[in-house]
Amino acid sequence: MPAALPPILRIALPVPLPQLFDYRRPAGGEAIVAGMRVLVPFGRGRRVGVVVDIADRSEVPAGRLKSALACLDERPTLDAELLASLQWAARYYQHPLGEALETALPATLREARPLPPPGQRALALTAAGRAAQAQPAPRAGTRLRRLLDLLHDGPRTAAELTGSLPGWRESAGVLRARGLVAECFLADSPVPRIAIEGPPQTAEQQAAIGSVAAAFGQYRPFLLEGVTGSGKTEVYLELARRALALGRQVLVLVPEIGLTPQTLRRFRERLGVPVAALHSGLADGERVRAWLAAARGEAGVVLGTRSAVFTPLPRAGLIVVDEEHDASYKQQDGFRYHARDLALVRARALGVPVLLGSATPSLETLANVAAGRYARLRLTARAGAARPPAVRIVDLRRGRLSHGLSGELVAALGDCLGRGEQALVFRNRRGFAPVLLCHDCGWHADCPRCDKPMTLHRRPPHLACHHCGAQQAVPVACPLCASLALQAQGQGTERLEEALLTLFPSAEVVRIDRETTRRKDALESLLARVGPEAPGIYVGTQMLAKGHDLPNLTLVGLLGVDEGLFSVDFRAAERLGQLVTQVAGRAGRAGKTGTVLLQTHHPDHPLLQTLLHGGYTALAERLLAERRETELPPYAHLALLRAEASDAAPVQTFLTAAQARFGEPAGVLALGPLPAPMPRRAGLHRGQLLLSARERSALQAVLGDWLAQLRALPEARRVRWSIDVDPIDLY
Repeated sequence: MPAALPPILRIALPVPLPQLFDYRRPAGGEAIVAGMRVLVPFGRGRRVGVVVDIADRSEVPAGRLKSALACLDERPTLDAELLASLQWAARYYQHPLGEALETALPATLREARPLPPPGQRALALTAAGRAAQAQPAPRAGTRLRRLLDLLHDGPRTAAELTGSLPGWRESAGVLRARGLVAECFLADSPVPRIAIEGPPQTAEQQAAIGSVAAAFGQYRPFLLEGVTGSGKTEVYLELARRALALGRQVLVLVPEIGLTPQTLRRFRERLGVPVAALHSGLADGERVRAWLAAARGEAGVVLGTRSAVFTPLPRAGLIVVDEEHDASYKQQDGFRYHARDLALVRARALGVPVLLGSATPSLETLANVAAGRYARLRLTARAGAARPPAVRIVDLRRGRLSHGLSGELVAALGDCLGRGEQALVFRNRRGFAPVLLCHDCGWHADCPRCDKPMTLHRRPPHLACHHCGAQQAVPVACPLCASLALQAQGQGTERLEEALLTLFPSAEVVRIDRETTRRKDALESLLARVGPEAPGIYVGTQMLAKGHDLPNLTLVGLLGVDEGLFSVDFRAAERLGQLVTQVAGRAGRAGKTGTVLLQTHHPDHPLLQTLLHGGYTALAERLLAERRETELPPYAHLALLRAEASDAAPVQTFLTAAQARFGEPAGVLALGPLPAPMPRRAGLHRGQLLLSARERSALQAVLGDWLAQLRALPEARRVRWSIDVDPIDLY
């Protein structure tokens, strides 16, 4: 007679409680194992949870112990490695396991719904569409005709169509209404007929590829430090090809959705295998299909943004983190994980190499290289005949500005367009102007809910807070003195676009920021407006700072550099160096000479001079020395306790009580309580307590017990509070 199965399921539920919940097995639940999803009664409703463990007994009295209602999986949704990695992450980041698991799962898997069938949606010609495609109408060259031609050889997915024809969705709607195209369902991801051969590899690329490939089958972290345009993606592609040849999967992380379409296109064309995309811009169905395809081992390559780090990889071979320095990899609310660091954790658990790529590595990564934890690989030369751009400082103390543009920059833009080339004017501030000011009395339009001014927008006219989202109409007169002398102060991308259209009325001026790229596929469409060879000017925020290959771009003008030189954030100088280097790297590819003009009122600032004469490497060395002296990351480890409430008093009371409970543990220092750098945001008063320790273990040793004490404080019920382990900003 078979032995009886342990009767108790220990389940993680998506609730803000740091505990597991015990339930009896449901009827017929003998096959339930850890990693499966179950539906359970909770409170007055039902919740979907994940089985974490199975126990013989429970501390819950038998009379109160409820039974799970149903098992939702035939096999574990989370395999043993992924479940263990998430448990580690929940402990490290001091977050309830149930909420961490909820973050990891696509939305469809968080609900008690049937799973979608494998495959993905696509667009295909109907019989009428095939007939129309064979006819001369719609006229050749139109977007409608191009879409019909793309579908001639078979159905295409949304990702494929975006790569080949940006802005295709509007045309698809027209053709669908005419009955010429229809949605269909592909059981397998489409594969290019022939994989495209890549360019010849340089000696440095070959050396980097050989070093990582030699580590296949074992955990080993690498830093691939390559100047912009040096061909880091070619290294990723060749390593992916080799891993696939061994029957292994590859996970590639990119920092932003905007980089996904072009990267997807390159991987699909070059590798000839199914490539699954995972990012927040996908519909729920698309996302869960890609996730499940990876879980089944069908997707050879998984490419996605931050949350893709939670993708199951049953045949893992390699993990790549592109632009590893990027702050987008840090989740800033809820489960505050860092995708780069979790990629390293998962690579260790899976026994595979992990490749961190960047032209401007984070100081944390450089410190790990110096300590011998990571191997360093370098690409020092741009691919092909491309040369590094010439960087010049424009001293704004001399001469007048026109809408934030110096005469030298305006002249350079005219010369650039005259040569038939492209330029980028970079300003990391969207909107028309950051401040609306009364010239007579000094009033300025502040956000009523934040301690920050509202940004003026012109299209359509309104004031908007970029911190809480509040919006107001633009006043006709000053609310204080009734003066009509209201003036826009400073420049945003919208104002720069307007100024450049006035200065160069015949030029194509394209603005790329959050406002212009809200629509799906908008970024690809905007980049296509100018074309790869036509002259034009891009006006952009940091969305254009990395990843985009613009071969005809030869001039970059950087505005607002001084804001990064004077900041309360100790990371500001590092970010400025990364931003300047990344933006400058857009100029001068494909063998054309590039020029970067850096506008500043502080041309002699030591950080700028170090960056100008020694590049990012010299700046990083200087900043690392400063961090060591001041005991700041990466030579210290931080945890930030944040609290907020509608009044300031409960915040101060809670943080004072939290500090009292913390005491004086050995090796850990508590700084504060202090107001946050932005003391009021979205109508809430904010404060914080910063913990610092030289050793990561010392900090982790005290956090768990301390947070348990905080949850029991009566003061904790009067505020909203959270803990951020390894914060990347103190705001």
